[in-house]
Amino acid sequence: MDNYRTPLRRARGLGSAKHGVGHWLAERITSVALVPLVLWAVFGVITLAGTDYYGAVAWISQPVNAVLMVLLTAISFLHMHAGMRVIVEDYIHKTLTKSALLLLNLFVCGLAGSLAVFSILKVALGGA
Repeated sequence: MDNYRTPLRRARGLGSAKHGVGHWLAERITSVALVPLVLWAVFGVITLAGTDYYGAVAWISQPVNAVLMVLLTAISFLHMHAGMRVIVEDYIHKTLTKSALLLLNLFVCGLAGSLAVFSILKVALGGA
């Protein structure tokens, strides 16, 4: 198929950039990791439906629950960041706008994810 390409097209370097596989694989891995974590979270919500605030704090204070909640939160934000990055890269064509949105996506996902993990750890470790 390479024979049909013009010399100008080959010189411009149009075609695959050979870096999309890593992004595609990261999205799939986070998706697979989220399946058992979301099932665990649904079970946890059903378990906590009949308890009060102190029951929920006691539940999140258990080490396994705290670790799984932090993993669920962190992987969810990683997955959201990867998905939004693909959307911006595919549908925004102006370079400045694309760069600004990619930076905004990185900062919002990083900040919100960090605050969520901090909040989970604060409650789990008994901070007032």
